[in-house]
Amino acid sequence: MPAASMYAFTWRSLWEGKWAILVLGVLSGTTAVWCPVPWAVYPPVALLVFTLLFFRDPKRYPPEDPNAIVSPADGKIVEVRRVTEPDYLKSDAQMVAIFLSVFDVHVQRAPITGEIKFVEYHKGRFLDARNPQAGTLNENRVIGIEGANGLRVTVRQVAGLIARRIAGWADTGAALEQGDRIGMIRFGSRVELYLPVDAQVTVNVGQMVKGAEDVIARTR
Repeated sequence: MPAASMYAFTWRSLWEGKWAILVLGVLSGTTAVWCPVPWAVYPPVALLVFTLLFFRDPKRYPPEDPNAIVSPADGKIVEVRRVTEPDYLKSDAQMVAIFLSVFDVHVQRAPITGEIKFVEYHKGRFLDARNPQAGTLNENRVIGIEGANGLRVTVRQVAGLIARRIAGWADTGAALEQGDRIGMIRFGSRVELYLPVDAQVTVNVGQMVKGAEDVIARTR
């Protein structure tokens, strides 16, 4: 991917951060014009740049592999284990959890091509997203996707200690291509992908992944 595209933006992602960007923009401009201390403008400008980078939304290119299930998010793999998924799959599943730091892209993407069959929002707490209990106790949004071949997966967007807003950009009935944008979480969070037990998971705990491009698992 060209380096410039890593810092691309879309109006939709910037809209999610409009108030923070506006306030910091006004603060930076006011400080530059009215403050007699020249270096005083550096902190608000640095915060503005950081905030803008948080809301970046680069274009991604899924692999040409019909058996690939791609990562729904950028970040670090913090868990890979077998669990029971109670919302959409309602069965045993393999769960791959991804922690998104404040430096990662925070747009979530469809891990497979298919249709959204299920969406549900759960109110909850705001534990640190690295906490293994965050997925079940924190505020979260569950998205169930079914592929044309009958493959069913669940994506759970989980709010974190700092993240207090989960934005959904696709709802029930939406037809998705692999890698399509499905939502965003503000400022540090967790995304969980639930897969059938017979899927071949291809990542390990501690590995860094890139949404829509890195393969999380393959169907057998």
